[in-house]
Amino acid sequence: MTATRWTEYCVSMSSIVDKVRRQAMDLTISERASLAHDLILSLEDPAQTDLGPEQEAEIARRVKAIREGKAKARPAAQVFSDIRSALR
Repeated sequence: MTATRWTEYCVSMSSIVDKVRRQAMDLTISERASLAHDLILSLEDPAQTDLGPEQEAEIARRVKAIREGKAKARPAAQVFSDIRSALR
């Protein structure tokens, strides 16, 4: 592949990623959580992502709480800020 074609490919993929990102932000919290889970798992070696029954149950419990509106969500920036403060 030539450098020009590679650049065209990268620009095309960038616009596709931007479009997908904008569409993803229109999803509900539970839909975004499910999508994020799937995307993260897709980055891992499948042999290393086998979850135990306890982990699967915890994920199911959390997803259910989000879907039922029982979970209190906070912006990720706030969560990370709190973590950084606690680690200082």
